[in-house]
Amino acid sequence: MRTTVGIIGGGPAGLLLARLLHRAGIDCAVLESRSRAYVEHRQRAGMLEQGTVDALRACGAADRLDAEGLIHHGIELRFDRERHHIDFPALTGGRTVTIYAQTEIVRDLIALQLAAGPPLLFEAEALAVERPESDAPVVRFVHEGREQALNCAYVVGCDGYHGISRNAFPADGSRTYAHDYPYSWLGILADVPPSGEELIYARGAGGFALHSMRSPTVSRLYFQVPNGTDVADWPDERIWDELAARFAVDGDWRLGRGPITSKSVTPMRSYVHEPMSHGRLFLAGDAAHIVPPTGAKGLNLAVSDVQVLARGLIESHRTGSTQLLDQYSDLCLERVWQATRFSYDMTRMLHAQPNADVFDHRIQLARLRRITASRHAAAELAANYTGLPLGP
Repeated sequence: MRTTVGIIGGGPAGLLLARLLHRAGIDCAVLESRSRAYVEHRQRAGMLEQGTVDALRACGAADRLDAEGLIHHGIELRFDRERHHIDFPALTGGRTVTIYAQTEIVRDLIALQLAAGPPLLFEAEALAVERPESDAPVVRFVHEGREQALNCAYVVGCDGYHGISRNAFPADGSRTYAHDYPYSWLGILADVPPSGEELIYARGAGGFALHSMRSPTVSRLYFQVPNGTDVADWPDERIWDELAARFAVDGDWRLGRGPITSKSVTPMRSYVHEPMSHGRLFLAGDAAHIVPPTGAKGLNLAVSDVQVLARGLIESHRTGSTQLLDQYSDLCLERVWQATRFSYDMTRMLHAQPNADVFDHRIQLARLRRITASRHAAAELAANYTGLPLGP
């Protein structure tokens, strides 16, 4: 096989990049190691920054998003049994966020690509990227039991943290930065209407909890648990009781309960790989960086990566200039580190820290009270949450 841009990974980053390139007249091929059924059903984040929504609309992939997405004008912070609303449009000049599951974005992009887009091969496992420093890199992969070669002008690794793309980077020219958090999230999906109109971030007596939603009839909730927690130790009633305690406020608010359809435990980690490019190989999304889900940045960072990369590839295709491609890593990493910092700050502010003392607890409360009492501090949170500028 031969193409201009070989894309490893059929998640939202790889599929959106393929869509952007196809609309610009640049041929590409997407290799996805999993089956279509698996990719279209794996549960991931669902909070979209304003810029992510704008990007999906611009490439014609937002029909269902506009019809079914839930626009949110802020979030609610809870602590000391109090409720505080952070008004995004008032603090950011009109910006909002939208709830629309990553699963649905993937389904939308797959449908578009299979209908009129470039090749998309499922169950095509990438084995290695060869000669990324040359002008003719090759992706070795296995599809339908046969090893094949995808000859490209460029390769983009959108294959996640466990993918093979980073392996092609020279060890002496790469650096990784990682931080493991001393707690995890136990998350559930439940067939019950949300108990609020917007996301609720709570710092309760037992630790952090988040109330989100997937639709008007399906709620998505999380709460902080120790690392190594076994879901089997948390029967449904115990989960609901714990969530109710962490979201508790003075007043008549009550947490709705319903059948739990899914449970999982997610470790919390920050990770950044530098640089994000080597020769004609580029990393995007989780292949290059991971953030804890507290700030809802993972999917949105992936989208911003591929927007910058698409601009560079289109510029190179149309003018022969590689100026933007040469800047890709630096441009993306500036935003990545700001999102990593924001996610870290949100996580530290809202989670109960193991072995913390009363002083640590009071510092957390002081941070929360600063945000809820100061328009300047609230605006800083709102600007980061709704999405920082993409850059040049």
